[in-house]
Parts: sequence; structure tokens; C-alpha cells
Amino acid sequence: MRIVVGGQIDKDEIAAMVRSAMPEATVAVKGDLDAVMAMKKGEFDYYVGACNTGGGGALAMALALLGKAKCATISMPGKVSSEKDIEDEVRGGKTAFGFTAQHKDQVLPVLLSILKRKEGGTL
Repeated sequence: MRIVVGGQIDKDEIAAMVRSAMPEATVAVKGDLDAVMAMKKGEFDYYVGACNTGGGGALAMALALLGKAKCATISMPGKVSSEKDIEDEVRGGKTAFGFTAQHKDQVLPVLLSILKRKEGGTL
């Protein structure tokens, strides 16, 4: 699995969390535009990013270049998506995920677990 980390906040910390949870994954940290362009070229399977709103700086470039059908905000101020909601987004074909930096410890492990199951064929 190949995951690129974009967004505006805590990129290195998020990448470290991904590497820790998925040591077998290829993980890169890039600026938003470079990250999304790499997704468009097929160099990465998934994009994750954080900002203060979960959808603005975290997903703006992904929304613009990948389209809404590929993007999901999995947390925003005052709302953290449930595991079922995140799973539904993955099942629905979403490949770019934004969340608030404040919720990274809550949503990122859930998302990564779901992506592992998907890639392993058990989702």
C-alpha cells in the first residue's frame, strides 16, 4: 500500500503514525499539490491530510483535482465520523481523506485499520 500525506498541519507526525501502524506501507510527505498530482499519476493509493477544519486545507487540492467522489472528510470540529461511516466512505471508493489535526489519534487508526482490511480482501 502507498500512502501520501498532505494537508496543512502535523504532516510529519501523521506520517509517523502511518509508518508505525503500517510498516509494510510506502509513506511519503508532500505538499498538497504534489501529493494530489502523485495520486492522479497513480503513484499512491491513498491520501491523508489534516487541517483545522478537516476539509479546507486538508482536502482542497484533492477536491479540486481528484473530485468530490474520491474525497471524504472523516472529522471536523465537533464531529468525528464513526467507524461505520469511515468504512462506508472507503467502500464507496474514497481514496483521499481529510480530518482535523485534533482528531488524528481518533480517526487515523480507524481509517488505517479499514484500509488494511480492504487491501487484504476482508472488507
